[in-house]
Amino acid sequence: MSHSSKSPWLIHYDASSCNGCDIEVLACLTPMYDVERFGIINTGNPKHADIFLVTGSVNDQNIKVVQQIYEQMREPKVVIACGVCACSGGIFKECYNTLGGVDMAIPVDVYAPGCAVRPEAIIDAVVKGLGILEQKRAALDAAKSKKKEA
Repeated sequence: MSHSSKSPWLIHYDASSCNGCDIEVLACLTPMYDVERFGIINTGNPKHADIFLVTGSVNDQNIKVVQQIYEQMREPKVVIACGVCACSGGIFKECYNTLGGVDMAIPVDVYAPGCAVRPEAIIDAVVKGLGILEQKRAALDAAKSKKKEA
């Protein structure tokens, strides 16, 4: 992984999960797993976030919130679906009020399935997301420099 110009910041949203995955996301912040060793900082402001980590399935009540958080984030940005509910709707997929996984609302870059998803899988997904973030940042920089030349 190449050197990043800033530490990536992460915003987490619980889109109607059972809270099992949310507990595992919080476990990533504890000294045992320490996701901050990668420079990851948890934020509550989408305008500061580079990585959008979503747990739970999307439904009619939260789809607009998920889309709004995504739209408020600056480019480049990465979306990680954590847990089987966020990936595909999980056990709630056939429920009358569930639309499905996060990809029903916004584009997803990394899927981390599991019920509940393990902290190691979340950290692996975040590290993969960092690689995608670097690729998107390089493509954005190339597009900006190409635009300047034209």
